[in-house]
Amino acid sequence: MTQEVQDLLKTPCFDLHVEAGARMVPFAGYEMPVQYPLGVKKEHLHTRASAGLFDVSHMGQLRLHGPNAAKALEALVPVDILDLPQGKQRYALFTNDEGGLQDDLMVSNFGDHLFLVVNAACKNQDIAHLRQHLPADVEIEILEDRALLALQGPLAAQVLARHIPYTADMVFMDSRVLKFDGVDCIIGRAGYTGEDGFEISIPAEHADRLTRLLLNEAEVEWIGLGARDSLRLESGLCLYGHDIDTSTTPVEASLLWAISKARRADGIRPGGFPGAEIILEQIATKAVSRKRVGLIGLGKAPVREGAVIYNEQDQEIGIITSGTAGPSFGSPIAMGYVTKEFSSLDTLVFAEVRGKKMPMKIAKMPFVEQRYYRG
Repeated sequence: MTQEVQDLLKTPCFDLHVEAGARMVPFAGYEMPVQYPLGVKKEHLHTRASAGLFDVSHMGQLRLHGPNAAKALEALVPVDILDLPQGKQRYALFTNDEGGLQDDLMVSNFGDHLFLVVNAACKNQDIAHLRQHLPADVEIEILEDRALLALQGPLAAQVLARHIPYTADMVFMDSRVLKFDGVDCIIGRAGYTGEDGFEISIPAEHADRLTRLLLNEAEVEWIGLGARDSLRLESGLCLYGHDIDTSTTPVEASLLWAISKARRADGIRPGGFPGAEIILEQIATKAVSRKRVGLIGLGKAPVREGAVIYNEQDQEIGIITSGTAGPSFGSPIAMGYVTKEFSSLDTLVFAEVRGKKMPMKIAKMPFVEQRYYRG
C-alpha cells in the first residue's frame, strides 16, 4: 500500500461500501465509492426511478453560534441570511474580492445556530475563511464526528417516512432535527440529483446501524460518485472546481438565481459581500465575455471535461467543464463556457474529441426536469 492510500481518510460508512463490493477511489482526501457492482448507468437510472443512497460524509459540516452569526455570515455571501426562516435552508456562495466563487454551500437556520454544509475539497479553506472574517462573538463548531447520507429519488420520501414519520410533512429546503431510531439527526429535504430526497446528518457512532436500516428497504441501492456526477449534470447543477471556481463570477456562471433580491443593487441590504461591486455591475450591465451553457451532443459519443469548443468558422470559443452520456436524457450532454455571442439557445458549436470535431447545440438546462417536492 502506498503512503498516499494510507493517508486517505475513511467515512463512517467505509466498511459498508467494502461489504457492498464498491470500487473505492481517492476523492477530496477520502477513500470514496465511485461505483458498486450494479454499475454507474444502472445506479443512475435506479435513482431516477426509485431511491438511491449516497455517502457524502466527506463534505464539511459545521455550526455557527452567537446572536450575530447570521449578520456575520451574510457579509461573506450574496445571499439573504438574516431573513432565512427558522427551519429552512438556502444555497449560498462564498465570493472573493474579484467576484469569483470560492465555494458553494448550504446554510440552515436552526434558531439558536446556523448549520453549514461545505464542499469536501474546499472545507479546510472555507473554515480558514470563516475564522479570518467572522467576529470574535461568532463561534465556529466543526462537526468532525458525523456521517452525511443523501437519500434521493421519487421513492425516497416514502422510504424515509417509514423510519421518521415527520419527514412526510417536510417540503423542499426544509431543515429539521428529528429522531431516527432514537438518534437525533439533522435532516434537510434537499440533495444534488434534481430528484426529491433528503440529506441526513448522523452521529458517526450510529452511522453503520442507521445506514443499514435504509439499505434493508427494498427500494434502496447504494449509489457511487460516478452516478452522482451524471445525475447532477442532467439536472443542470454545477460541480465546484469544475463548472465554477475562483475565476468565475456568479453572472458568468448563470447563477443569478442564487443572488438574493435583498442583496442586489435595488434590495434592502445591497452589496456588502466580497466582490459585490463587480458582481452587481455585471448584473446591471450584463457585461460579461462568457457564459455557462448547456450543450447537447448531436452524435453518440460523450464529450468530456476539457474539450475545446469551436464555432462553425473553426474559431475557439470556449471549453467543456462537465460531460456525460446522459443516461436518463438519452444522448450526450455537457455544460461549459462559451463567449457570450455564441450562448444563444440552439447555436451550433463543435467540441474537439480525440482530434475530431463533434457537433453540439447550445441547450437549456436542466436537461432532465427537476422534481423537488414543494408541497
